[in-house]
Amino acid sequence: MISLKGKVALVTGGGAGIGRAIAESLAEIGAKIVIGEIDPARAEATRAALVASGAECLAVIADVTKSKDVNALIAATEQTYGRLDVLVNNVGDFLGIKKPFVETTEDEWQRLYEINLRHIFLVTRAAVPLMQRSGDGGSIVNISTIEAFRGIPKAALYSAFKAAITGFTKTMALELAPDGIRVNEIAPETTESEQVKVSQWVPPEYKPHIKNWIPLGRFGKPSDVAGCTVFLATELSAWVTGTTIHLDGGVFAACGYYQMPGGGWTHNPIIVDDGYAGLRRKPAGS
Repeated sequence: MISLKGKVALVTGGGAGIGRAIAESLAEIGAKIVIGEIDPARAEATRAALVASGAECLAVIADVTKSKDVNALIAATEQTYGRLDVLVNNVGDFLGIKKPFVETTEDEWQRLYEINLRHIFLVTRAAVPLMQRSGDGGSIVNISTIEAFRGIPKAALYSAFKAAITGFTKTMALELAPDGIRVNEIAPETTESEQVKVSQWVPPEYKPHIKNWIPLGRFGKPSDVAGCTVFLATELSAWVTGTTIHLDGGVFAACGYYQMPGGGWTHNPIIVDDGYAGLRRKPAGS
């Protein structure tokens, strides 16, 4: 059941981090991989690595926020492989915009919308007809964030657009069910990636506290997201559609509870410094 032999999987943003881990994992179980990647160097590095491992891979340089690039990406997929079975909408970014909502600009609204939501509309609209023509059903996996399900101070726009992915996922699951195409969502908690180098943000003296912040004791890894994607892309999840996997190490289930040093739990804040134990702390005296 854990096989995608003869299937074609498209991963947007597949050149690095979470996207690359997903592409590698899908290739390991037999899928032919198409990578949509804006960075030519990353695209080629991933393509070369997959080919060297024995996989078939097509890398297409594309900005998935642009309709022209998206259409070219799907056209290249059809021309090369003639079908599409798995679509992973992986691209997303908070763009470093972290400020109170009333201080945000309309330009920032548009930029966050395009990278976090509009591109999913563009890619899905272009890809679904090819999936339907392929005739064997398929799977669409939308990568969101746990921040879509809780408040995130100074990132209202990012949270709002990610939350919209959930409604889109549920509705598309219904629309595409007659075609046997399943649509699901993965909502990761903080995961080490090219964008979020969280292990570098936590000063060494505070790393022991990570086990108190996250019930399963660590931040996420790209391989965690890849594993969930394999589940949703294969027949292991044949009767799963319109749902979200909270890939968060138990954080959302904790709902504000923290494990205390030495054992026990509390819902009172454990304040060590600020954020992730003093992210990017200012030098003393500044």
